[in-house]
Amino acid sequence: MENNRRLNRWTVSIIVAFFVFIILVLTALITGGFMIMLYYFGIFDFEAYPFTLPFIAFALGSIVIGLIVSTFVTRIPIRPVVKVIEGMQALAAGHYDTRIHLGRNPVSQDMETNFNHLAEELENTELLRTDFVNNFSHEFKTPIVSIKGFARILRDHELPKETQYEYLDIIIDESERLADMATNVLNLSKVEKQTILTNITHFNVSEQIRNAVILLEKKWDQKSIEFDLSFTDHFIDGNEELLKQVWINLLDNSIKFSPRNGHIRIFMKEIDNQLDIAISNEGEKIKEEDQKRIFEKFYQGDTSHASKGTGIGLSIVSQVVHLHKGSVNVKSDRLTTFTVSLPIVQFI
Repeated sequence: MENNRRLNRWTVSIIVAFFVFIILVLTALITGGFMIMLYYFGIFDFEAYPFTLPFIAFALGSIVIGLIVSTFVTRIPIRPVVKVIEGMQALAAGHYDTRIHLGRNPVSQDMETNFNHLAEELENTELLRTDFVNNFSHEFKTPIVSIKGFARILRDHELPKETQYEYLDIIIDESERLADMATNVLNLSKVEKQTILTNITHFNVSEQIRNAVILLEKKWDQKSIEFDLSFTDHFIDGNEELLKQVWINLLDNSIKFSPRNGHIRIFMKEIDNQLDIAISNEGEKIKEEDQKRIFEKFYQGDTSHASKGTGIGLSIVSQVVHLHKGSVNVKSDRLTTFTVSLPIVQFI
């Protein structure tokens, strides 16, 4: 990458120098030819004037002709720059579908590729933002409508105690769902602004994952899901609070997409200074195109809203893992497995 940048700088310098040289040569040739024509046709007799006057006339002529020549010649190398500026103005105006074409010159092609890639990323970001607003509005509105409806029933009707408790449980569940969504948005905002890993401690990540499983007991117990915890104790350096969000989000995701009476397997292994944590479930296979974008902010493969979610949880996972100088990936075939790789020791 650095070599390409240096090559591009040299290429630009050579192109600019070439056009400057062309302007100088053309200016000299045109001015000299014009002066010779004046002398040849007797319009300007150099011998009748002081010695310095021809040089003054040549200098003034060079300035005027050089200005005219440079105006036309420099339009060639500046044309791609003008197109880039126009493209940037279009992007600034919100036209993210703007693309530019600058010709076959290597530098122009590099500018074209980078600009079009930038425009494509901005377009995808805008689409994700729009999708998030739609999805979040839907997910946020649903529990509010549910809470409102059951609260009205409890207020306006004389109901048996059992029914009252049932409706109150629903209201509590929906309230917790709203709180979880708000918490996820706040956590994502917090993690995105964090560039340096802080509050690093040496802790038992195995115990942390076991606690996360217990914390989500209500959810997996409702679906009669069994857990296979195939690991011993492993210790790592990291931000314990941030990594807790990783395991809760991954486990919650696995529970959400696991079938009733399904199995979730958690496996760990150490390789050199790295700890791999794999969480597998028996849910439906994730499409290839969704696997490529599943960690993007606000992205949801399920656009039908059949499953609850806002596309924030896995983005938090990705942000936290990369903050720990690790990696996270997904593989989906017979099983869907999320694998988190973390360095056991953090080098600060």
